Amino acid sequence: MALRPRPKRSAGILVYRLQGASLDVLLVHPGGPFWIKKDAGAWFIPKGEINPEEEPLAAAYREFHEELGLAAPPGAPLELGTVKNKGGKLIYAWALPGDLDLTAFRSNTFELEWPPRSGKKAEFPEVDRARYFTFEEALSMMHPAELPLVERLLQLLLPERAPVSL
Repeated sequence: MALRPRPKRSAGILVYRLQGASLDVLLVHPGGPFWIKKDAGAWFIPKGEINPEEEPLAAAYREFHEELGLAAPPGAPLELGTVKNKGGKLIYAWALPGDLDLTAFRSNTFELEWPPRSGKKAEFPEVDRARYFTFEEALSMMHPAELPLVERLLQLLLPERAPVSL
């Protein structure tokens, strides 16, 4: 019997601000030429791939720092479970309360042949924007695969405001 390859796995931290009955979440927009003209549906939680021998939560903290250049806020992480994207990647997520100053935001970079088949290499930020969205804004701005993570957070923090579909 052939072994199936293990699905790719990512881990991330969803930082949130709770002000009364209002929930704001920190999302990031991917850098690079593919995402440059995309906005609605193109925002994600800060996350990245889990190394083979790495624990998912450790990867989430590492990736948060790599993508934002900031440490994740202190506190006990609230587990949000997992979601699977269209490509089959399993995404683990945790939430932490925090109101980070995003003026110090600075992402790491990656290199890509650009323009395609030109033989030239260009460097792009892994994340080109980071900002807080209200829950209502996140509904239209987040990539649909990750939206259940924000809905779970809302269910945990403000169950009276959570969508009925949960």
